[in-house]
Amino acid sequence: MNKYRLEDWLPTTKKEIEARGWDYVDVIFFSGDAYVDHPSFGPAVIGRTLEALGLRVAIVPQPNWRDDLRDFKKLGIPRLFFAVSAGAMDSMINHYTANKRLRSDDAYTPDKRAGMRPDYPSIVYTQILKKLYPDIPVVLGGIEASLRRLTHYDYWQDKLKPGILIESRADLLIYGMGEQPLRSLVNKLKRGVPFSDIKDIPQTAYLTSSEDVSAHILPGDINLFSHEECLLDKLKQAKNFKHIEEESNKMEASRIIQRVGNESIVVNPPFPPMTEAELDASFDLPYTRLPHPKYKGKTISAFDMIQFSVNLHRGCFGGCAFCTISAHQGKFIASRSKDSILKEIKIITGMPDFKGYLSDLGGPSANMYRMKGKDISICRKCKRPSCISPKVCKNLNADHTPMLELYKEVDSIPGIKKSFIGSGVRYDLLLNRYDDNALNDSANKYMRELIAHHVSGRLKVAPEHTSDEVLKQMRKPSFTQFGQFKKIFDRINKEEGLNQQLIPYFISSHPGCTEADMAELAAITKDLHFHLEQVQDFTPTPMTLATEMYYTGYHPYTLEKVYTAHTKEQKLAQRQFFFWYDKSYKNQITKTLQRLGRKDLISRLFGK
Repeated sequence: MNKYRLEDWLPTTKKEIEARGWDYVDVIFFSGDAYVDHPSFGPAVIGRTLEALGLRVAIVPQPNWRDDLRDFKKLGIPRLFFAVSAGAMDSMINHYTANKRLRSDDAYTPDKRAGMRPDYPSIVYTQILKKLYPDIPVVLGGIEASLRRLTHYDYWQDKLKPGILIESRADLLIYGMGEQPLRSLVNKLKRGVPFSDIKDIPQTAYLTSSEDVSAHILPGDINLFSHEECLLDKLKQAKNFKHIEEESNKMEASRIIQRVGNESIVVNPPFPPMTEAELDASFDLPYTRLPHPKYKGKTISAFDMIQFSVNLHRGCFGGCAFCTISAHQGKFIASRSKDSILKEIKIITGMPDFKGYLSDLGGPSANMYRMKGKDISICRKCKRPSCISPKVCKNLNADHTPMLELYKEVDSIPGIKKSFIGSGVRYDLLLNRYDDNALNDSANKYMRELIAHHVSGRLKVAPEHTSDEVLKQMRKPSFTQFGQFKKIFDRINKEEGLNQQLIPYFISSHPGCTEADMAELAAITKDLHFHLEQVQDFTPTPMTLATEMYYTGYHPYTLEKVYTAHTKEQKLAQRQFFFWYDKSYKNQITKTLQRLGRKDLISRLFGK
């Protein structure tokens, strides 16, 4: 840290602001996370983006909301607006386990200290600011706000809640990645447009009177069932979700309107995916890539995990039913240029603690860099939420060559001993047989390069389940593909003289999954000699297909009924099968299998 000055970070105190000679601040940003000035942390990205637009930006990380609110007053009033984000994670996922138990630590807080942010910081921080400074606009963003922009099921309160603008009373909500909407907002404010008149920025949502909306209906607007209608009828909530997901993943989307009481939430369609130049500009901002000096001597484990990783792209076209990435980043891939990536890696090699090992060259999915439709005019009409489920789209150019070329160049940089792939690999993209043999060749070469040179002893992949019926609900490929990939992994390991492990991830209690499905999973994974470690119980998060099935009991696209484990007992009954090899579970699993009439699985798991 010696080569950095305190002024290299955005100011966090009155003293730091005065040291810069500022007599005012344009934007004051309140964040639920500790301040880490790194492109993997949203508040840093937004702060640096606003700074690049010529604004004076200060950040208040993890303000105390329990005392006399001095943290909300200490920097005074911003010239333009307050910005609020709960942080890089949804606060409720951050705070609670799938069983709703309070977690004892927080990866985004110094020394993992718990209790440094409230539940729903997006709401709590905004309400405080609106009470203290009712005339100053508040712009709300981040993944917590993004996923709650319209009526959503909240697992922790076990009820349907209205869009977050209703409770928070923020003046504007930015959903998804915020650079483009913020640029538009700042440009309008610089031109003198009053904040209250700004209603047309893509990728934003705002609250207005229902009368005002009725007077300004646009062709193509989608009027969802109202919040009150959804409270009374779960089928209407399921039907709403189909529209929300489709419009979030279209190139040419419609405006969405939902009435809540006498008000309406208006969600403008998203911006097009960022261009290479736009994405490069975001990653090339002057990040120190380090936590603020105020945390000296403390560890921030979320930072430690990604300190020496590099993000190649944004977006994911997997469309997994339980995943929030497409709801926040969208399905279209925005990729960085090779020059921008190599420039970032060269900066990393000069950092004091760097030992020559990059922990990840990846993204939301490891192997989607530079992938897009062959014919963009087809993509423009498409409203499929996934480009690879139920089958890989014929229009997808799934060429792995750009990644192979990039890995080669990265590994030739002086100071790089090894670059690992830590992000999840989509083996369905690798195993699919394409009409174009060049794509098949690039996939085969990628598999060998990945397994032979970029695995840090263990390669993580996510089959998620063994039942094809459950996998269909998850929008994941058949488990037979995992078997194929495992054979290739084992063969290449043998040929290369390596002793690496394949670590599969699995989920229990996902919509569509029964105890019998979990029993089969236990037997199948036992036959493959796995003692499962990377497992989780399904946690319903707002704005995912799986959560809508969990809450409504219907599949939003087919409107067919879907079984889901709901009670703690039902969930534990499924989860126990992950640990069939633990003797403490044997009696309970045996009783369950007897009840299910599956004595054949008792002998498969425990012998005769």
